[in-house]
Amino acid sequence: MIESIDLKIFAAQLIKRENPKTKSTSDFVVLNSKDWVNIIPVTTDNKIVMIQQYRQGIDEITLEIPGGLVEHGEEPSSAATRECMEETGYFSPEPAILLGMIHPNPAFLNNSCYTFLWKNVEKKFETKFDKNEDIEILLVDENEIEYYIRSGKITHSIVLNAFLFYFLNKKNKIL
Repeated sequence: MIESIDLKIFAAQLIKRENPKTKSTSDFVVLNSKDWVNIIPVTTDNKIVMIQQYRQGIDEITLEIPGGLVEHGEEPSSAATRECMEETGYFSPEPAILLGMIHPNPAFLNNSCYTFLWKNVEKKFETKFDKNEDIEILLVDENEIEYYIRSGKITHSIVLNAFLFYFLNKKNKIL
């Protein structure tokens, strides 16, 4: 039996799954979601463009990087640059670089999250916030990011993954 409940940003579905190894079957809840993106925008003077915004789930303001949903038919890189421009007004003519992809929580989510780096961004546009967005833009030195992570100022797990990709790529001289 398959039941589905539309929850606006997710569709919750009760499904039967078979473990490919043990062949046992059980009912599970899966949240169907569009893919997500986030992007680390770096200015021409090497500041990371970050945002602070209210998050309803924890009822707090969080420190993050721009991100959002990949719309139907949209490429993840286009979604990431669109989200950055909408949330910050920053833009670069350079293409965004894919740093990595994760499954946010494969235990019950079926989507992926793509992380990009966008170099040499500059403030070019006015922001275009969604109805419930109230975003403050911050320019942060790269060397402050580790402190923000260790001190608990950055707690969003997907943002933490983004910076893991970023620093691994820098360490291995891929960037």
